[in-house]
Parts: sequence; C-alpha cells; structure tokens
Amino acid sequence: VQLQASGGGLVQAGDSLRLSCAASGGTFSSYAMSWFRQAPGKEREFVAGDSIGNYNTRYADSVKGRFTISRDSAKNTVYLQMNSLKPEDTAIYYCAANRPKYRTLVVTGKDDFGYWGQGTQVTVSS
Repeated sequence: VQLQASGGGLVQAGDSLRLSCAASGGTFSSYAMSWFRQAPGKEREFVAGDSIGNYNTRYADSVKGRFTISRDSAKNTVYLQMNSLKPEDTAIYYCAANRPKYRTLVVTGKDDFGYWGQGTQVTVSS
C-alpha cells in the first residue's frame, strides 16, 4: 500500500489543523492506521492510531483530548484532526499502515509498521 500525507502547515498556538493520509494500492479496510511525529533531534513517536475498521483507537497522552483519528473508507483516507495546537506539537507528521494479527489491535511501535507516508510538516508558533 502507498500512503500520501498532506494538510500540514504553519499555524498559531490554539489553532486547528486536519491532516489527511490517502492510501492506494491495497485493501484499505484490511489495514490499521496510525500517525507518528518526529521533532528535530527527537525519536519518531506514536501520536494516534486505530485498529482495522477504526474499531479501537489509541492516543499518546500528550495529545489525548485534542487530537482525533478517523477514517473515510469510501475515500481510502485516514485523518488526524488536531485541535488546540501547542508549539510542542511542531514536528513532521507521518502516517503509517500495518496489518495486525488481531482486528481490534492498535499497534503503537514504529518498528511494527511496514508502510509509511512521506511526512507533512506541522509548525505551531507561540
């Protein structure tokens, strides 16, 4: 499956952004999707993820209550709605796909993902 992320930009603290990740070349409904981010000088970290069919979702503590992962199966697209953005949310955001063993499993380890989008930059100014 190929992934194409978009929607990043430069915003002010407190603003909102919605990232999109369009999937092609695979059966979208058979993949669990996640978003990761990587700030300069830091490790790539898990942000939000869902299980196959968006049955379950998980969020990093740092974004819980502010970010929401969702998907539109008709468009083969997964979204990350980001509200109340903070300067510490500044990073390159990547979408990723995997096919977990269990349909209800949300995978959070970056080494478990075999498919990655190219990343989209999100910059939040204070």
